[in-house]
Amino acid sequence: MVWPFSGKGKAADALTTLSAPSWHCASCGGEHHGLIDLASRAPDYWPRHDPYESNEALPAALAEERDFLSEDFCVIGNTHFFVRSVLEIPVRGLDQVFAFGCWGTLSRDHFDAYAARFDSGDYGEEGPWYSWLSNILRPYVADLPLGCAMHLRNGRQRPRMRVEDEHHPLAIAQEVGISPEEMLAIYDTYGHRPEPV
Repeated sequence: MVWPFSGKGKAADALTTLSAPSWHCASCGGEHHGLIDLASRAPDYWPRHDPYESNEALPAALAEERDFLSEDFCVIGNTHFFVRSVLEIPVRGLDQVFAFGCWGTLSRDHFDAYAARFDSGDYGEEGPWYSWLSNILRPYVADLPLGCAMHLRNGRQRPRMRVEDEHHPLAIAQEVGISPEEMLAIYDTYGHRPEPV
């Protein structure tokens, strides 16, 4: 597939577009720089569009058994516990990796352990922990939940998610990467389409 985006009147392919220092988005009107990451604001199960609370309010929310959403933690019904994570997919031909900011579940014990050390960012050698991916990622994930391993990272980096079923299309994408054309198709799906010039 050849993408009709150019510089100087010549057709440029998808790899050239993604390798460019910047590109103008025909969908959102923004100027993007190289490969951009995408992120979900909350788990797909979060029923409202409330503003984020501060992370510091999490202990009170747990004590009050109320729903909670911050940039890093989510609790629904005092029974479902989520943390913001990153699902990475290599793009063939590029050194940079595409990252999808997503949410994964944890058991209450693992959630409490993660939250307790969140500020220090020191998880030692703990994990990976079992998690359910809680966001759809088109075209790879249309049904939820999807079983993953959550790999903790030290230094206040968000955990990495790896799909457990090695035959799932997303697991294959994580293992072997996707083409630049597939990456542009994902951007188009999520409202970021390079503008023809």
